[in-house]
Amino acid sequence: MSLAAGCALALLLPWRSAIATPSWSDLADFELCPGMSAAMARPAGIGERDVSISTFTHHWTHSDEHKNVRSLNLRQHLDDDRFCGFSLFTNSFGQPSTYLFTGKFWPEPIPGLPRVYASVSAGMLYGYVSRYKNKVPLNVKGFSPAIVPSIGFRITPQLSIEAHVLGTAALMIGADWWY
Repeated sequence: MSLAAGCALALLLPWRSAIATPSWSDLADFELCPGMSAAMARPAGIGERDVSISTFTHHWTHSDEHKNVRSLNLRQHLDDDRFCGFSLFTNSFGQPSTYLFTGKFWPEPIPGLPRVYASVSAGMLYGYVSRYKNKVPLNVKGFSPAIVPSIGFRITPQLSIEAHVLGTAALMIGADWWY
């Protein structure tokens, strides 16, 4: 089993009871960041968590080696507009990868545009290995730090679209569902 698959399995094990009996109320009790969410103080209309998917990535520079990045992300919103989460994705070279992160959320960074929000996450990537190990900076045995700024547009209180800047490599567009 790859390290990325092992990390994903370790993150998803607490969900085994929710998966055995699928229920949104079971998922609502799941804490992605145990001990960090005791005082959930979110802006009105913001869900405790959001899940997002992305299937579109625009690479700044064309390469025949590039594959489309596909990602599934889960964030838990904390007090003071902070969040934490993880992403399971295939990187630009088709390798299974993970990103564990924490970050800051700005619900209305542009006054008068309440549907626009911004965030930045920082954390640890795993997945750029073998011949692609030099495609991300500071890579040590597949692990490398990352910072991902994002901007989003809320379509409804539960649905939004987000654009994520992936360093000097790409722009990824995704859809978020807040619950």
